[in-house]
Amino acid sequence: MSEAPRSPWRLRDFRVLFTAGALSHLGSNVGYVAIPLLAVTTLGAGPGQAGALAALSTAAFLLIGLPAGAWVDRLPGRRVLVVADAVRSVLFASIPLAWWLGVLSLPQLYAVVLLNGCATVFFDVGSQSVLPELVGRERLVPANTALVSLMAGANIAGRGAGGFLVQLFTAPLAILGGAIAYLISAAGLTGIGRPHAPAVTSADRRRLRTDIAEGLRHVLGSRELRALALTATLTNLGAQMINAVLPVLFTRELRLPAGALGTYWAAGGLGILLGAGLARRFATRLGHGRTLGLAGLWFAPAALGIALIGEGPWLWVAGAGWLAVMTKTGIDNVLGVTLRQHLTPDPLLGRMNATFRFLLTGALSIGSALGGLVGQAAGVRMAVWAGAICLAGAFLPVFCSPVRTLRELPLATTPPRRASAASTTET
Repeated sequence: MSEAPRSPWRLRDFRVLFTAGALSHLGSNVGYVAIPLLAVTTLGAGPGQAGALAALSTAAFLLIGLPAGAWVDRLPGRRVLVVADAVRSVLFASIPLAWWLGVLSLPQLYAVVLLNGCATVFFDVGSQSVLPELVGRERLVPANTALVSLMAGANIAGRGAGGFLVQLFTAPLAILGGAIAYLISAAGLTGIGRPHAPAVTSADRRRLRTDIAEGLRHVLGSRELRALALTATLTNLGAQMINAVLPVLFTRELRLPAGALGTYWAAGGLGILLGAGLARRFATRLGHGRTLGLAGLWFAPAALGIALIGEGPWLWVAGAGWLAVMTKTGIDNVLGVTLRQHLTPDPLLGRMNATFRFLLTGALSIGSALGGLVGQAAGVRMAVWAGAICLAGAFLPVFCSPVRTLRELPLATTPPRRASAASTTET
């Protein structure tokens, strides 16, 4: 039997997933910029309210992140992705409708970002869990490289465009564009061939708590997975403490237009794109785990430059620090996610991904709340400094773990599930 081609691009279902994911990420990133700017500039939100808004946008991962993994392991992957994007489209569309009717309020924005986060839980866990089935484990590194590059490109295009769309057409119309992107993504995802539907046996009808505990034991019981989770959690915590207060810092203290904030955030997307492109080259030369360890030593300390943000050249210094930190994140997202998938048997993929999402995105929610509280009590610059210090040291758990000694990816613990012939046919 000849060796399977290593390029995921020859798989039709991967191309469909990639294209629909591009639209979904675009919608998310437009909303990432437009919703907080709408709250600050139109509804008069302060640092505490901006922090609460950012916290609620990711609180769903703390509320339902763990059970979502168990549910995803029992549901058809395509259906999960389509429904999640359709729900996000409706939620985003409600904002410009309320604005047009003159009834838009902060409580509505709170509700929209919370419910949107619930749909995002299922989309993120489902997309990472279905990937090994769609492409096969032998193609996971190039597939994850493509998807991380996609996320980075969407950050650049979506956040940059989001800021300028707000500046040109107002925030509600920018959010309407995000709703349309979600809707087109949901329609596109129906083109994925029907993946393997998990068979529900009597053994599977266990209490949800048992399934969740099994996923937690798998992640927290592995030294490698535990280190990856802790480093990524600290990274998200520090980054979100900063991001939660940036709309206030940019618009009120620095008096910069919305486009400047979008451009700053887009620089982070450029860093992720750069890191994703470097990940395979570094891994080939240095080894998979060693690259994960050294990338933090090289790039993470640059986070301290973010705390120097100010007018003139200091804005460029902060942007360069953000670019460097996100370059490390791009490397981590390709190599770390691939390592996680290789260390996890297929029946646990949904719960493993949900456990990571619970920790990582839960850290975003906590970081948003902390950033808002510190910004309210001690000023937004103190919140930026606290987040920068956390970012600078976040690499240490992986650097001090067995991950740093891994040169090759471990073999898959179980044979990968294969979809129907229609879903994996190469064209």
